[in-house]
Amino acid sequence: MEQASHIGIDDFTKVELRIARIVAAEAVEGADKLLHLTLDIGEDKTRSVFAGIKSAYAPESLVGRLTVMVANLAPRKMRFGLSEGMVLAASGPEGGPFLLSPDSGAAPGMRVK
Repeated sequence: MEQASHIGIDDFTKVELRIARIVAAEAVEGADKLLHLTLDIGEDKTRSVFAGIKSAYAPESLVGRLTVMVANLAPRKMRFGLSEGMVLAASGPEGGPFLLSPDSGAAPGMRVK
């Protein structure tokens, strides 16, 4: 696997990673890979995110699960709606995608440092 170039700590601190609770998940009609996730990140309103994880997860199995999201990613207008962040997942030759999950004690809205 090719390694990405190095970044400085200042670049890394620009990325706001937060704990998110998946409060709803549904397949996206007309999309082979996408699930539409509604996320609670401890704000007054939920966030809508489209994630390419449909091959690995049944939507109902995700509800209530905690994960990590990029909370300050610029919203992106997609054919299916507005995506307001990105959930983090791992994948490689061994398989995936595998959603990242925080340890017990983490709560929606907490900042990942």
